[in-house]
Amino acid sequence: MKISAYADLDDIHVIGIPRALLQYRYGVLWQTFFEALGKTVVISDETDKAIVDAGIARSVDETCLASKIFMGHVVNLIGRCDAVFVPCYASCDMRRGFCTKFQSMTDLVRNTFRAELRVLPLLVENVSDIKATQAPFVELGQRLGASRKESKHAFKEALRAQKEADEQQAQRQEDVLKLMDEYRSIVGKDPARAEQAPLSILVVAHPYIAFDQYMAGDIIRSLTQLECMPLFACETDHAKSYKASLDFSSTMPWIISRELIGSILMLKDRIDGIILISAFPCGPDSMTDDAIMRCIQGVPILNLMIDAQTGTAGIQTRLESFIDILQFQRRGGYLSLIHI
Repeated sequence: MKISAYADLDDIHVIGIPRALLQYRYGVLWQTFFEALGKTVVISDETDKAIVDAGIARSVDETCLASKIFMGHVVNLIGRCDAVFVPCYASCDMRRGFCTKFQSMTDLVRNTFRAELRVLPLLVENVSDIKATQAPFVELGQRLGASRKESKHAFKEALRAQKEADEQQAQRQEDVLKLMDEYRSIVGKDPARAEQAPLSILVVAHPYIAFDQYMAGDIIRSLTQLECMPLFACETDHAKSYKASLDFSSTMPWIISRELIGSILMLKDRIDGIILISAFPCGPDSMTDDAIMRCIQGVPILNLMIDAQTGTAGIQTRLESFIDILQFQRRGGYLSLIHI
């Protein structure tokens, strides 16, 4: 590998990536990019109470639970890597932005852990523009000791891997939906068999909530135990769900919230119920969840808020009640739909 003249970070060989926030959206791209440059990547452990407590201890009270958990994952990487990768994603374009926590996390981590670890920064100002996204990655690759050509190749390989992962994710969702369509068709022809068909539940949550074992793991496991089939709104094709969201609002500024709402609009006629899961106190979710509860018609909705407390009895009770209502409704027990 030819050493770049700008290689001021070429002593970094092991790169840590916190298993939180945008890692659940761009993790394949990041890991593939660094490994293509010959670096070793270490992902922090699955979220548990120790990680949550460590993150709370390093955060101000006003930050959301997801941000606190991110800080806990940074703590988890101390001593396990040469630097922690903390990128800043600003927007997709002028009308599609990311939450401020994605924009500020680099500075928050740098100032909180300045004496304990090195932060590997990256600024992506417009993720919808491939060239604009490639430029900071290529620059980072050169700073890590790779040539410009090697850095470009690594980014292209990473972009391809992320695209394949996204497509596989969307295809898995479509395969499940087709299976559920078959079940619903059977129930429609023979209502007596309603008990035999699982309920299809669309879980509407940011991927860093939906796939985090601490925040949503118990909910997803409970749905499976209650013989439901969970689907994830964040797995819907991003471009299609964004386009669908325009029928809901032309002014909503948060890209991921738009995609989740677009997924609801695309799938609401193919599911039995929706579960909204938010992390307290998320500002964007407090607005979008309220809009969803008021404006989405034709499907029952359960709204759940996750905080740092470990007790799950209340959530479990609401979840079981919601499923009981959906099953009763499938048997013709309710004429009107519910939001709880």
